Amino acid sequence: MFPSSLASNFQTIQCPQRGECRRVFCLFSHNQAQNATPSLNIPLQQPVPSTSTAQPPSLVPTKRAAPPSPVRNGVVPQQGPPRKLQKVAGPHRAFPVPTQVAYTENGVPLLRTSPALSQVPVPVRQTMLKTLFDTFKTLYEHMLSSYPTLAAEHALKQEEEVYGKSTKQTYRVAVIQCVAALKRREKPTSITHLSIGTEDEIKAKREAAESLSALQLSRQLLEPFIHSTEDLKTWGYITEIPEGIGGREPSLEGKTLKCERCSQPFQVKRMEEADECRYHWGKPLSTRSNGERVRIYTCCSRPVTEGDGCVHGPHVFYESAPPDLHARHAFSFLKPPDPNIRALEVAAMDCEMIYTTGGMRVARVSMVDGAGREVFDEFIRMDEGVHVVDYNTRFSGVSQENHATATLSLASARKALDSLINTDTILLGHALDNDLKTMRIIHHRCIDTALLFPHRAGPPYRRSLKDLVREKLGKIIQAGTGDVSVGHSSVEDASATLDLVKWHILNTRKPSTTSA
Repeated sequence: MFPSSLASNFQTIQCPQRGECRRVFCLFSHNQAQNATPSLNIPLQQPVPSTSTAQPPSLVPTKRAAPPSPVRNGVVPQQGPPRKLQKVAGPHRAFPVPTQVAYTENGVPLLRTSPALSQVPVPVRQTMLKTLFDTFKTLYEHMLSSYPTLAAEHALKQEEEVYGKSTKQTYRVAVIQCVAALKRREKPTSITHLSIGTEDEIKAKREAAESLSALQLSRQLLEPFIHSTEDLKTWGYITEIPEGIGGREPSLEGKTLKCERCSQPFQVKRMEEADECRYHWGKPLSTRSNGERVRIYTCCSRPVTEGDGCVHGPHVFYESAPPDLHARHAFSFLKPPDPNIRALEVAAMDCEMIYTTGGMRVARVSMVDGAGREVFDEFIRMDEGVHVVDYNTRFSGVSQENHATATLSLASARKALDSLINTDTILLGHALDNDLKTMRIIHHRCIDTALLFPHRAGPPYRRSLKDLVREKLGKIIQAGTGDVSVGHSSVEDASATLDLVKWHILNTRKPSTTSA
């Protein structure tokens, strides 16, 4: 039985069965004057005969039902992520999702460590982590605008390094000593600065740099890595002097050719008279947008399907066929060894090219010896009758101002190099075939870092020098900002190529399979 106080509350509620109610003692009101009184709106079970087999009335659930999902455009959205995005490791096990770094309100990273597995109390480690974070934040104050999470990432790594080398008793002292060492570092101004990284990372970089510096490249050391003539041919090297008279047609000014940039026919003209071309200087890149695969240009992120370019410049042309290159300027082999000239055993070379009325021609030549010392760096003026069309400064680093200082012609530069290199010299370079072509040099003793570190897609694809140097050496080269006034430095590229060859020797037990 209900208590009388509770039963009286039902007397204010109109009976849901109204006139059809057959209960002798009904808890609800049958007063017609209370029709306006709202009901509980709870469906009651129909009365059942009083028998021994009657089931007890069903209970009202204690939890509220979830509110209906909002309907948009006639479609009810799913609760939780769509099924196709729910990765599973098995038929009934959820795939583990990697945790991301969590931060306090002040930006201090939080340790993701189980207290039961830590020999040092986690609150103590968190306090020491904050100290490391504050120190890295001060050290990287010039870098945080470009790399806002760098201090937090390195603080976490540094704390883990110290913890791994310490005991419960020595942990605090070790962190304090580490903080003191961090404070003695020079504040970096670039991501490649030696002050960037944890103590172990700095030590590893220092040891790697010392190993590279200590390694002296010699002809005997590099002999196993020289590429065979067959490999050179596979990668586009010119190994024999092309047919025809060399240099018979230095310039194609006035001829109608296809533009290298926009693929439209044009008349070859010097810079002052050249017609305007609108083009993309970047490369097409496949990516996904709104779930669809699209190709965009790396220069402006515009779809390849759009016809118009993103920058203006003159029409230019590029030649690669050996007979055509030979017709602009003659190819020749290096000189044989001269007992009166002490040529280099090893040399790394890099060239910068510009567009001219004679195709793409060399505008700067740089060379370093096996120890990394600069032995040649000169701007090259054009041959008689050949005129500049575009300095291509964005990529060449050559401007009209610095090219105006050139005093050597290509023939004069070749003659000057005869005192430095000969047929016995081992030449190093990245995509060295391009440098040799623009210098009109035929040489068979070559080591190309594009072949030492091949692209995973195989020939003719090649990895860029910039990516290789960043991956293998931890350095940044060609660090232009996209401004047309910033380009490559051939001296920097030649030195980087030399270091890549050293890295390959130090980290490779056997010569590459493409070696002779």
